[in-house]
Amino acid sequence: MKLLDTQQITVFLNELNQHTDNPWSVIEGTLYKQFKFKNFKTAFEFMSQIASQAENINHHPDWCNSYNRVTFKLVTHEVGGITGKDFELANFIESCLQNHY
Repeated sequence: MKLLDTQQITVFLNELNQHTDNPWSVIEGTLYKQFKFKNFKTAFEFMSQIASQAENINHHPDWCNSYNRVTFKLVTHEVGGITGKDFELANFIESCLQNHY
């Protein structure tokens, strides 16, 4: 897996954020976004769905859950930065929101 350069990250980030009012950003070298749900149960169901896909693609996010909030910091640890794998998972996360929440 190859690190993406700044220009590639910008292109992928623009594509990722086309259909969301709450955009992803790059913070401290990670793809970052926080989601807010109606309650803990909904947040946890969302996390469970993401966990299955993360396992399938062998890419495990840094994430945090506090009651109804889920925060993601996506980075490919093996190469120390953002790769296509991070955008693949971010796009899956967005598709889960559009289809179920």
